[in-house]
Amino acid sequence: MIAPLLAIAARRCPTLALAVADGGYQGAATATAVREDAGLPLEIVKRSDAAKGFVVLPRRWIVERTFGWLGRCRRLAKDYENRTRTAAAFLVMALIRLMVRRIARALK
Repeated sequence: MIAPLLAIAARRCPTLALAVADGGYQGAATATAVREDAGLPLEIVKRSDAAKGFVVLPRRWIVERTFGWLGRCRRLAKDYENRTRTAAAFLVMALIRLMVRRIARALK
């Protein structure tokens, strides 16, 4: 379940104030687990029933944009890693690379 991961994130980032998830995580049990384990309120972003085709959902685009950035890294495009800690290390390296490029662009 996602609550233990959010608890770790909440300990590492004390300024984290809200957990946002899509409709797949709705339900009282999930909200209670997130509130008890991580101490965060859970906000569910739902798609409108009247919407047809592609519709930008609030806050959801932030996650999709980040996945797009990470998808450009060849090593992260497929699940090559056998160990979770190796995959996490390559994820951190990809994000460091992204931030260094942004800093370099800003300094030009």
